Amino acid sequence: MPLSRIQSTSMTSNLVAILFFSTIIAISSAQTSTPIDRIGVNYGKLGNNLPTPFHSIELIKSMKASMVKLYDADPETLKLLVGTDLQVSIMVRNEEIIALAANETLANQWVHDNVFAYYPTTMIRYIMVGNEVYSNHNIEQWDSLVLAMQHIRNTLHAHDIHNIKVGTPLAMDILGSTFPPSNGTFRIDTLTTIVPLLQFLNRTGSYFFLDVYPYFPWSSNPDTIDLNFTLFKGNITYVDPTSNLTYTNLLDQMLDSVYFAMSKLGFSNIPIFIAETGWPNQGDLDQPGSNEYNAATYNRNLIKKIVTNPPIGTPARPGTIIPTFLFSLFNENLKDGPKTERYWGLLKPDGSPVYPIDLTGNRTDFGPLKEPTNNNGYKGKLWCVVDKMANITQLGPALRNTCGLLNGTCELALGPGKHCYEPVSVVSHASYAFSAYWAKFRNCGEPCYFGGLASLTTRNPSEFSAY
Repeated sequence: MPLSRIQSTSMTSNLVAILFFSTIIAISSAQTSTPIDRIGVNYGKLGNNLPTPFHSIELIKSMKASMVKLYDADPETLKLLVGTDLQVSIMVRNEEIIALAANETLANQWVHDNVFAYYPTTMIRYIMVGNEVYSNHNIEQWDSLVLAMQHIRNTLHAHDIHNIKVGTPLAMDILGSTFPPSNGTFRIDTLTTIVPLLQFLNRTGSYFFLDVYPYFPWSSNPDTIDLNFTLFKGNITYVDPTSNLTYTNLLDQMLDSVYFAMSKLGFSNIPIFIAETGWPNQGDLDQPGSNEYNAATYNRNLIKKIVTNPPIGTPARPGTIIPTFLFSLFNENLKDGPKTERYWGLLKPDGSPVYPIDLTGNRTDFGPLKEPTNNNGYKGKLWCVVDKMANITQLGPALRNTCGLLNGTCELALGPGKHCYEPVSVVSHASYAFSAYWAKFRNCGEPCYFGGLASLTTRNPSEFSAY
């Protein structure tokens, strides 16, 4: 889930004409669907305390989701999905893309092993080739992506299978500019490969699968973007100065920036499928708005928007259905990065809900939630120190590694007789090293995590006693 900032760049011309043409196409091609067919969940497994796949699938069914997206093609999970009513999305790992592009026989075997072994009793409907491929800078993967997708689709069609869409989920960082929405354009460095990708999606009737998180642009600019606008609340509106379209929420702005970007390259009728979206229910002290109240509000209002009949669509694509996978099923405690990365779940690891939610959109009365206290973020000073639940045996290697990256900082402060030498404990010394490293690199996106050994505190580590 890469950070996607709303950027402001210069206007472009002829957008109104493009918009009008695109809107007509969108209305004429709007799909029909029952509301429950539009909401699914992302089932990630990066946790050491999660329910078994059997229990997890039972939970998904009990939540009345209509779709489930996997981040692999796990045989156990696909067998457990046999005979269910869940539409299933499976994934080709990023590291497999180049080989599947280079060797069509290998791609054919991948489909036999991961699709034909379960289909049609497991209702595989989507094959995601890679995950946020353009968020890394593996140019060979970029160059191989469409060919790998084409090889997989060739195998499906050779076996007369036409109800499985092949696509790839991309993050908002695929765009070079997103604000105002009419100024949406793809990054210049992607153009030579993004055009063939759009050609493939258009030719095969597939979706532009998009990972879109309004939390990130809002939390990076909480003084500029209104929180209620981000949570689908209130009467706040924004009028795009070029298209004159009126926006009532940030998600629509982000989606339309992608629609405009595609239109500028000549692709006005590729539908968007939200492959990931959600809101963190916990976060670090410096991550504003990460709480259960906002997570519940965002996801409940999002579901209401997506399942409404007739479909709402977006200002640039009114009336279009936008199928959506919520991220994610569980809070996953083994994910790296800032604390929010581990707290996007609808469910706790024990299977209980983080907050009440109805994926069908029928329920509206959920009862009160605890009012948030961190919407404005913590404005005081913070330190990155050893977490009280840290595995002490791992601190020595982590201390040596961190000090090795600080180019002598530790020696000047932690050496015998130096000002931070006392108290002499691996906890105190590691807290100093973690805090020094985080302070130096936090503006570059470095989280206070250190493999789960560290967390943020408002208390100066010099006040700590050894423990």
